[in-house]
Amino acid sequence: MDVYTTKSGMVRGLRAARDPGIVAVLGLPYAAPPFGARRFREPQPPEPWEGVRDCTAFGPVAPQSAELPGAPAWSPGDEDILTLNIWTPADGPGDLPVLVWIHGGAYAFGSSAQPDFDGTVLAGQGLVVVTLNSRLGFEGFGHVPAAHGGTPSADTADGTRFPAAATTGPFPDNRGLLDQIAALEWVRDNISAFGGSPERVTLAGQSSGATSAACLTVAERARGLFGRAVLHSAVNAFATLEQAARTTAEVAAAAGVPATRAGLLAAPPETLVAATDQVCERYARDPASGQRHYDPAIHGPVADGVLLTADPLAALAAGAGGAVELLVCHTTEEYWLLDAVGSSAKITTDEQLAAFAADYGLPAPLVEGHRERLPDAPVLDVYLSLYSGLLFAEYSTRLAEAHAHAGGRAFLARFDRRRDRAGQRVRAWHCADIPFAFGNLHEESVHFLVGGPPGAADQELSRRMTRAWARFAAQGDPGWDHLGAPAASGATVRVWRTAEEEADAARRPGDVWAEGGRGAEDGFRDLWRTAGLPLLAP
Repeated sequence: MDVYTTKSGMVRGLRAARDPGIVAVLGLPYAAPPFGARRFREPQPPEPWEGVRDCTAFGPVAPQSAELPGAPAWSPGDEDILTLNIWTPADGPGDLPVLVWIHGGAYAFGSSAQPDFDGTVLAGQGLVVVTLNSRLGFEGFGHVPAAHGGTPSADTADGTRFPAAATTGPFPDNRGLLDQIAALEWVRDNISAFGGSPERVTLAGQSSGATSAACLTVAERARGLFGRAVLHSAVNAFATLEQAARTTAEVAAAAGVPATRAGLLAAPPETLVAATDQVCERYARDPASGQRHYDPAIHGPVADGVLLTADPLAALAAGAGGAVELLVCHTTEEYWLLDAVGSSAKITTDEQLAAFAADYGLPAPLVEGHRERLPDAPVLDVYLSLYSGLLFAEYSTRLAEAHAHAGGRAFLARFDRRRDRAGQRVRAWHCADIPFAFGNLHEESVHFLVGGPPGAADQELSRRMTRAWARFAAQGDPGWDHLGAPAASGATVRVWRTAEEEADAARRPGDVWAEGGRGAEDGFRDLWRTAGLPLLAP
């Protein structure tokens, strides 16, 4: 009957369409709906139920304006949003490794119901796969001021000062991260009923989901809830309380409410979603608005002095990752996706490129170095290459390196598949790696991301990537050396390409910057090492 017993009650799943040996349990609540009296507060346990709850459809998504292919949209009144989904072998032996997935979407959109994240194939590799929804946008990351409206400070152990409301109030920052911790606690308490081991949990995510996982890796409150983390294309975005408070003021003004606790509580979720969109659109239209003009995503994790005190990169460098093992990957052409979907500013002139570099404080040798290595590229491609490193590639690589240098165990990979099944050029851009890693290339909704229907070489690459995730979750070894391993034992950066692309690269080992050459191993790293990487805010 595919019925399982949780601490809140019994649930019924259904057999996966692609593999009847896998059971999918969908839309299972891990926390109570975070609205009404619970709005802007820490997640609370779900209400228990009697009988068997039917869990054969995804739950509602978090408040957002996005409508994504193959996934449900949010409607005002959808409140039971803190749910998770499980894929597990029907006749598994028990004590299986568990992979918990946090989706991306700039902390503002997306859901676990996206077809990219179907866990059937990974469950077939011997994992119990969990995907989850958590609060997004202002509901999940907006700063809610203290009731009195003041900003008194409190000291943390390292001398950093934070507003007292952040350390004592009932309306915490980082509510989206707290939801994710609640989901991990639910996994700890319940996953054994689904054949998983609470002692063998790997937390994984992509883009904002990867940075969320990085935040939880260094958060003391999440300690012990997972032992490994997979970070794909972690985004360089982390706010101070002051920056988060300024964003609150902007959103409140757009919503037509006071930037106070009472004013924000009086604004329904759809009002704050629309207000956030208005603020982002204003930045997008104004080239003089600074960093937010280029890709206006305004919400994200906050150094609140309670859950987080520093950007994950700085925290990992200080050893806060502890014994958690990391597998970090990024794509080699990250930002081309954001250009293709129209969410990024079009930088096409030398003057615009100079303004971009000035807004981010990028030194001239970094910009000129990119120009030299892309001699025939238009200005737009130089900009996209710089932004790829700034937001995703360099930040992700440094997360792995910082953890390794602090004594942790970290593996590094890059996704560089650039040819479709007909041999035509496609981009190894943001999100293109995830359908490969999940084994979901067949889904029509992902064909835009991967450049069309897959060929046999793509399917073979996908099988290698899913095996690497499964091996890492089960054994802590994805199949290549970790950073800091003896150089003689093999390469410490895995580059994901099709077999044909690998053969082409082997024929041209010295052709560093040619397509199919060895540029994916190092990219523009020497330029970034010299220039340094500025840590950014949303």
